[in-house]
Amino acid sequence: MQTLLYQKIHHIISLIPSGKVATYGQIAEIVGGCTARMVGYATSAVPQDSDIPWQRVINYKGGVSQRSSGPGGLLQQKLLEAEGIEFDQFGRTDLERYRWQGE
Repeated sequence: MQTLLYQKIHHIISLIPSGKVATYGQIAEIVGGCTARMVGYATSAVPQDSDIPWQRVINYKGGVSQRSSGPGGLLQQKLLEAEGIEFDQFGRTDLERYRWQGE
């Protein structure tokens, strides 16, 4: 069962269009009453069969946050690259170019 907070976080994530990203902190600020870490927990709780674009939430450095286990980071970067988001040799994307502004 999802909490009301997770539902709010998932709703905001669902608004991020293809080809754009948002940071965990950015989502926390929009939702209010939570932290970037809480957004990370909510993002990792997105069901696999969901249409919530969890891959569009990245860290404040413009990179994919590695999970403690599994190849999730590689999958996330591949999904974002398929949307046209480019990463540099350090695995970071240009937030000035790709950050979602809530439009």
